[in-house]
Amino acid sequence: MRYTRDFGSPLPPAWTDLPDRDRYWAEFEERFGFRPGTKPESWPAIAEPTPSVTFDLTNTADTIASWRARFDAVNAEALRCFVAEFADDPRFVVLDWQHPGYWFDAAEHAATEDSEWRVSVYPNGDYYIFLREDFTEGTFGHPWEPTLCVFGERLVTTLGRTLAAWLPRKRVNGQPYYRER
Repeated sequence: MRYTRDFGSPLPPAWTDLPDRDRYWAEFEERFGFRPGTKPESWPAIAEPTPSVTFDLTNTADTIASWRARFDAVNAEALRCFVAEFADDPRFVVLDWQHPGYWFDAAEHAATEDSEWRVSVYPNGDYYIFLREDFTEGTFGHPWEPTLCVFGERLVTTLGRTLAAWLPRKRVNGQPYYRER
């Protein structure tokens, strides 16, 4: 899986510029109460909706290899769920804080050999948001907490369920998650 870091390079297949990025950001900020911050007292950075599940992305093995494997696995599983669950309309709005926004066609991305992620689902240095155009389903990646919030009925029951098999849950429906023993 390749990850594009050069915002000056041509867009990879499946990615198109989002010309009305500011409108989508304004809507996201209003609906989710987005409040950026690098310190724990400002987390979570959004009012996590119901239904949602937020996963702890802390790399406990603390190696580049384990981080890369988690990065690739989360992105691959998100893509699988996007394509399977939204086959009728595989387009997502992608917001990258203080950078250009994009339309992302998950089906085209999955069908493209050696596809590149312009923005990944897994947060890697910035807030990364993948949304359905109506804001009812999506993911919110927080790079400093570090967490991934999966929200909306369809994504919680697919992506949320599969990630829960191997990633620790931090919050469910915006509330701290305590695993029963």
